Amino acid sequence: MAAIDNTQSPALEREGAVTRFLRATEIDSRMLGMLGALLVIWVGFDLASAFIRGGDGLLGGTFLTPRNLWILLVQTSSIAVMTTGMVLIIVMRHIDLSVGSVLGFTAVCIGTMQVYWLGPALGVGHPAIWIITLVLGLALGAAIGALHGTLIAYFGIPSFIVTLGGLIVWRGAAWSVIRGETVAPMDKNFKLIGGGISGITPGSIGATASWVLGFIICAAIVALIWNGRQQRKRFNFVLKPVWAEVLLAAAGCAAVLGITFVLNSYYWPKGVVDRWAQQTGATIPPEGLNISFGYSIPVLIALFVGIAMTFVANRTRFGRYIYAIGGNPEAAELAGINTKKITLMVFSLMGMLAAISASISSARLDSATNALGQFDELYVIAAAVIGGTSLAGGLGTIYGAMLGALVMQSLQSGMTLLNFESATKDMVVGCVLVFAVFVDQVYRRRVK
Repeated sequence: MAAIDNTQSPALEREGAVTRFLRATEIDSRMLGMLGALLVIWVGFDLASAFIRGGDGLLGGTFLTPRNLWILLVQTSSIAVMTTGMVLIIVMRHIDLSVGSVLGFTAVCIGTMQVYWLGPALGVGHPAIWIITLVLGLALGAAIGALHGTLIAYFGIPSFIVTLGGLIVWRGAAWSVIRGETVAPMDKNFKLIGGGISGITPGSIGATASWVLGFIICAAIVALIWNGRQQRKRFNFVLKPVWAEVLLAAAGCAAVLGITFVLNSYYWPKGVVDRWAQQTGATIPPEGLNISFGYSIPVLIALFVGIAMTFVANRTRFGRYIYAIGGNPEAAELAGINTKKITLMVFSLMGMLAAISASISSARLDSATNALGQFDELYVIAAAVIGGTSLAGGLGTIYGAMLGALVMQSLQSGMTLLNFESATKDMVVGCVLVFAVFVDQVYRRRVK
């Protein structure tokens, strides 16, 4: 039997142009809405900054500049990593209010190990310091998540209560470890995880490697689209029109190459270039020397986590069990799924992701304080909901949540750029969260 091509469907011909386009490309309308909102936010902040202080951005402001966009992606990385885990937790009809406090506690433990234990024991700058602290930090985060999961799954305590208690306990524990002090500086190699510059070594991969990575991603996009079409043919599923496949591949590749171009347009500061030339013996021409940052390490970590979590959610039995539990917990248990074990594993995974974010945040700031990660739980939940994760459970995507994280951080970055007061920024974040839940409710009613 030949595969069905949906380009000649009579029902499709009676629909509007937009509906036909969305159906042919199978693009989620909510995803387009988020992209539209992101575009409005970026353009609005750039125009506002141009009106207030001027700049050299795309529209004359300071927001749409390579420097600001590079920093924006670095700042988004920490929230985006935790958001991937929050999606799975919310899909299972749970919540985790403790991720910001777990981040703060893990960060001060990582900093304490580097500054007070491993540094004196192994010697400052020893190459094993960052590896040991990273491994121990991930283990600590996973253990905290496992503790939460055990209380929720095996003791029957609601996740709201357990993680609310965790929010308070781990924030207090962070203070007790360092008594309100600031632990700094971090190990020079560990610092690169945050995208900073250690001496003349940047926490990024440079222009050449970035272009290579960009073309590899483009090839992967084309390969995935091609493989998806072959799989549809194999199982006699409805095929997308060829133009839709080509359009999606072209749009994806254009976005990747555009992002790569922008990141490669942000160059090392002049002082770092001078130090690099002095240490390497290179000659700087009279017009100066531009060395690109390219993709930063925290952004690469977030991309890797996003890809890995998408694979877990969509291509593994563990991921399918999570969505089955979220769709109907009773039916999932009757079907033989060990819901308690899955709950424990998901919260342990969330703790590990919080530890990864703790490493990124403390490395980026080159310090750790007991206030690190404060209110991050709200930003993570808001990003997941904005990204299409339903608080009713059973529905959510990793890529949507990561895009939601970018929307949230864009709002924060733009308001900071325009010197908004902290109270105003908090009010805006709260309003956005409530509005996102309202949109989710409206969408669910329309689908039903």
